[in-house]
This record gives sequence, C-alpha cells and structure tokens, in this order.
Amino acid sequence: MVKTRQMDSILEALECADTLDGLQSATEALRDLMGIDHVIYHWVDSTGEQYACGTYSRAWQERYLEQNYLRIDPVVIGCYNRFHPVDWKRLDWSSKASRAFMAEAIEYGIGNQGLSIPLRGPNGQFALFTVNHTSPDKEWAAFIDDHRRALILMAYFLNDKAIELQPTRLSETIQPLSPRELDAMTLLAAGHSRARVAAQLQISEHTLRVYIESARFKLGALNTTHAVARALSRGLIVV
Repeated sequence: MVKTRQMDSILEALECADTLDGLQSATEALRDLMGIDHVIYHWVDSTGEQYACGTYSRAWQERYLEQNYLRIDPVVIGCYNRFHPVDWKRLDWSSKASRAFMAEAIEYGIGNQGLSIPLRGPNGQFALFTVNHTSPDKEWAAFIDDHRRALILMAYFLNDKAIELQPTRLSETIQPLSPRELDAMTLLAAGHSRARVAAQLQISEHTLRVYIESARFKLGALNTTHAVARALSRGLIVV
C-alpha cells in the first residue's frame, strides 16, 4: 500500500511537470522507491533528435556516446521491432562485441539484469524505458512479477510527458470517450480483470472488448495499458 501511494505521488508530480527536469526527477524517485540500481528513459525521433534522462553515471553516458555503442547495443537492437517488455536475458548476447559491451557496462555500474519497454510516438519517435539492477536471476524474476504493471504504466506516462514537452511536437486531437468507454477504462485502471469489469458493467466480455478497442483507437494507444495510461494522464479518468 505504501508503494502504491508513493507511486501515485510520482505519477502526479510527473503529470504536473512543465519542463523536462520533471522526467529526470521521476526516474530518480522511481529508482529510490523500487530499490534498484537504475531507471532510464531515452527517445529518438525521425530527425535524429534525442533526449535521455535517468540514473546512469555521466561517465557511462559519455563512454557510450564516444564509442557509438548505439550501433551494437543488444538492448536497442533487440527492442526496436518489439512492442512488449523485454527481459535482457532474452536478448541475443552471443557475439563477442555484445559480451564485451556488457562486461564494460558492468564495470561502469550497470547491473547484470534489465527490463526494457519499447515505446513509440508521433513522427517516428522510438523510445525505451529501462529498469536495471544487479541481482540473481530468481530475485530479478520475482521483482518483475511484482512490479511489471507499475513499470509499464510509468513507462507510458514518461513517454507521453516527453512527447507533450517536445517543442516541435504536432498537436493531437483526442476524440471524447463514451460513458461506457470511460467506465471500462476506469475499472481497468483500478486493476480489475476483464472478466470482473464485464461483470460489473453487466456486459459480455466481447462487448467489453469492443469498448476497449474503441477507447484505444480514440486515444491513439498501442495497447490497453497504453490506453489506460493516456486516459489517466489526460485526466479523462480518475482512480
């Protein structure tokens, strides 16, 4: 319960942020709340413009840019064509260059475990939200099981705020959600399963799916979690 309240506080502060410094503060607060080594957010748009915030050391950031590790980083390469959270253990670390890259990263304080969430936005924007830690496989798997939903929600909130604060962004027109769509999004945001939401709304799961897909389309979201995050960040629903 304490972590839930603290997470809500981080999300509220992020929602109110009017400069990119708010994103940096959110990554630091989330790192401290979760008790992990690092939280990172990094996006690149179609023009090559980049923005990054997070808790990696400046020495590692400079080393990464100096060596142009973007071209061989298995995390970036492995996540670019994916849409779901990716545990680093599932990526291809078989090449000599990849193994050397990870060994050096660990020397700079990067943990042996990581989870990266691919994110996308208008104008060809691609972003990654990453949490990173040093721990045995079993402990890391338990951590992800416990916090997966909260991390995905934070990832989408960070991405939406970064897009909102991007000086050159194109304005988005959000279609209003119907009362039923709002009800469905609100109950999902509260953590209820689809079966429970359908039961509470006294509709079939098929009809619920129609409402969810309609809301997702109107919100310009990639999936249901993204739709919930967008509805929350825009104040359309309150939990």
